[in-house]
Amino acid sequence: MKRVLCPKCDNYITFDETQYTEGQSLVFVCEHCKKQFSIRIGKSKLKATRKEEILDEQANKDDFGSIVVIENVFGYKQVLPLQEGDNMIGRRSKGTEVDISIETSDPSMDRRHCIINVKRNKQGQIIYTLRDNDSITGTFLMNEILGNKDRIRIEEGAIITLGATTLILRTAEK
Repeated sequence: MKRVLCPKCDNYITFDETQYTEGQSLVFVCEHCKKQFSIRIGKSKLKATRKEEILDEQANKDDFGSIVVIENVFGYKQVLPLQEGDNMIGRRSKGTEVDISIETSDPSMDRRHCIINVKRNKQGQIIYTLRDNDSITGTFLMNEILGNKDRIRIEEGAIITLGATTLILRTAEK
């Protein structure tokens, strides 16, 4: 099964690609916004979508680590790499700029929900710090809500909850 994204409302439409041949054009009508759009079956010259990327939780160990989005009713499993500095995390939405956009239909996750800061200390160790970005539902670390001005150091395996979406921190190799 393949998924295509509606260009108007970002709703996913699922279809069985094995019933079609390479080069064939398909026309879809989004059931949410009624937008009509077409795609061509075949090899894409563009970068693979997140769904087709490697979902290896250990893939970013050499860089600055990653967050793993746990699959639930709102979205599928995602492994998203962290960068040095502030990593703004939020729900993917057209027109909203975030460093790490999570593809989800979770209405309780803000578009700009929280920030994970990644930096090296004087000894060269990577330090991870979590803070809420004034989100409506709050940011939870191990089922404890963060206060407005809290900046909490997090370690490997930290469980972060944003609305109904759960993330797990995978740190970089030392």
